[in-house]
Amino acid sequence: MAAAMMAAHSVGATVLGGEILRQTGGGTFVKLDTDRAFDVGEDNFNTDNLYAFDEDQNLLLDTPIPVDIGGINGEIAAGEVVASHYVFFDSLNGVHYGYVDFDAPILGVAALPASMDATDYLANTSVNYISTDLRGLENGDYVWIDEDDPFRLWVYWAGSSPGDYIRVFTARSPGAMM
Repeated sequence: MAAAMMAAHSVGATVLGGEILRQTGGGTFVKLDTDRAFDVGEDNFNTDNLYAFDEDQNLLLDTPIPVDIGGINGEIAAGEVVASHYVFFDSLNGVHYGYVDFDAPILGVAALPASMDATDYLANTSVNYISTDLRGLENGDYVWIDEDDPFRLWVYWAGSSPGDYIRVFTARSPGAMM
């Protein structure tokens, strides 16, 4: 049984799951598979779902990267090994409160356009990021790392056009291949 669990994780399952606990709408948590190409941004999903997918995994940072939540003095230091993940809500009009769980502790979150732009080089997936100038969180949206469980990210988002988009950095992912 343990060997099967390890094999399942070795394919890169680093976003473990999530849940919407309360919302206006009927969405669920969806982990997207980046083995096939898709577009993210510019209202192309328009559902009540909370989405997440894995970007580049287990990269040694040559230079510090900026974060808006977490980190030390607004950044994650050079020399850290990080895994990058994208979390978003692209509804027509709705509010939801929920969480996303990861297989490693969260080091920081890029939640504003400038920090997301500065960390785009950590994406490296088949995903096409569109309307990148409109990424980040809107006024009244909240994201926080659980104080008791650093593997869990909480979101309280009100979605409207074009949605809410953040990049989450975790420590080295034990479930991802190097």
